[in-house]
Amino acid sequence: MASYSFVAMGNPLLDIQVRNGEALLQKYELKANDAILVEGKQKEIYDDIKTNYDVVYVAGGAAQNAARAAQYVLPDNSTAYLGAVGEDDLADQLRAANDKEGLKSFYQVIPKGGEPTGACAVVITGHNRSLATLLGAAEKFTPSHLEESNVKQLIEGAKFFYLGGFFLTHGIESATKLASYASEHNKMFAMNLSAPFIPQFFKSQVDTMLPLVDVLFGNESEAEAYAASHDWNTKDIAEIASKLAALPKKNTASPRLVVITQGASSTIVATPDAEPKVFPVTPMKDEDIVDTNGAGDAFAGAFCGALLQGKDIDTCVDVAHQLGQICVASSGPTFKWPKVQLIK
Repeated sequence: MASYSFVAMGNPLLDIQVRNGEALLQKYELKANDAILVEGKQKEIYDDIKTNYDVVYVAGGAAQNAARAAQYVLPDNSTAYLGAVGEDDLADQLRAANDKEGLKSFYQVIPKGGEPTGACAVVITGHNRSLATLLGAAEKFTPSHLEESNVKQLIEGAKFFYLGGFFLTHGIESATKLASYASEHNKMFAMNLSAPFIPQFFKSQVDTMLPLVDVLFGNESEAEAYAASHDWNTKDIAEIASKLAALPKKNTASPRLVVITQGASSTIVATPDAEPKVFPVTPMKDEDIVDTNGAGDAFAGAFCGALLQGKDIDTCVDVAHQLGQICVASSGPTFKWPKVQLIK
């Protein structure tokens, strides 16, 4: 089997994307720039948008997006992805999208009669996107999949692991198993907070993972949510990033890196023993902004891809900003082809 240096794990989803969805936000009690797991009446949104709106289908799932982004800046055949899907056409669409962009799928397949492949309603309003997710088969991922011979070989050959925070809603046992392996073998493990509700409502899972995390990603809302859930009494993003970087870490061979994005404003990078560094974002023209869905995933994946190649932090941020903007200029978490050379 080929050796893949970068392995991501998360919830594979098919994004069902609609524009001008202001009425949907009100109808299903969604926020303009947020991510939730649907419940109750909100589950009706999928049939609603398919029936009443022009939809675009895009391969999604935060960690899967990040893995494709990492592949964009890495040599060919460098990335692989772990997650659970149904035995259905949606899974086939996801595999095809990954194959097209060079990401190898190592899915755990839930047999017919079980849960279908997960889906995410992406409601775009202006420059905002609201994500409403039904996990489906994704939440049926089991730790036993990590012990499958081909997956075990994949993990042993990898150098860098990435976890989407959404996976913590159901997969803490699998997440800690993978992260512990990385820590014990001095391999790099990155995690994304993914949405404010993760540190708010899955606080214990996040706190279980953090000692095993070498690189932590999040945006300003997620950083504030973590600080609030831990009674830090601050909304200063640089201060929060520094405190996150200084939390206990099991593998002391390298300091934790905390990367907090702030949209079009700036990105903050913190380590335990230095002042946080602020990286301004080059402004985009308003007319060039098509869709912000997946921009944070593109940033994280590109950052990891550059870091895996031994690039310094300034270069990692620059490459991540570039791919984030390429994503924003596209519809959904897709990237410009043929590839733009982002690492000079």
